[in-house]
Amino acid sequence: MTTNAEGPQQFAQHRWQRPAGSTEIILLRHGASQPFVPGEPFPLIDGQGNPELSATGLDQANKSAKRLKQEPIDALYATNMQRTQQTIAPLAEVLGLNVAIERDLREIHLGEWEGGLLRQKVAENDPIYQQMVREERWDAIPGAESNERFGDRCVNALEKIAARHVGQLVLCTVHGGVIGTSLARMTGSRPFAFGGADNCSVSQIIWTDGQWTIRRFNDSSHLFEQLHHA
Repeated sequence: MTTNAEGPQQFAQHRWQRPAGSTEIILLRHGASQPFVPGEPFPLIDGQGNPELSATGLDQANKSAKRLKQEPIDALYATNMQRTQQTIAPLAEVLGLNVAIERDLREIHLGEWEGGLLRQKVAENDPIYQQMVREERWDAIPGAESNERFGDRCVNALEKIAARHVGQLVLCTVHGGVIGTSLARMTGSRPFAFGGADNCSVSQIIWTDGQWTIRRFNDSSHLFEQLHHA
């Protein structure tokens, strides 16, 4: 142990800091969207369901903006789907930043179960849904995108964003499937290991020297702050 006139040398713990030359990305899942009504499919964009946020989702978006406005965010991204754009809008307004659209971070294509039908099939515990969960593959649904194709486009898009913003903090408002498949691919885990991210939850990833590090998953404490202060 090294000592000096003032006593032994000490080494305190310090809060994590982004390594030099790294890109930090916050993945914000969109807020809750409108409920699905059987026989009334969501409007489509490029063949995929494109619902608006519900009143709950709009409230979640405002709470997310309140929390994240203190972060030193350099750039904002959303997908081509309106639920991500509506979610990020309050934060973009308070930060005074434009929102770039990254189409490759759109949600998984669900084939014959697009337009909201997946929600009904899940509620009914449909046999194909059971197979999808058991085998952990999206393309158990007829016509759905495969795990491989979905994972490739999501991670490739995130790597392009990371390369574009070296040394910066970026926030991407995305979808639950995007978060799940990206984190699973980055960690080499089971395909559905990171499924079920809450609406407007925060996950955090770091790109350093061609490798990803995960620092946070499914942090939604800001959505329940009133409960803590009651």
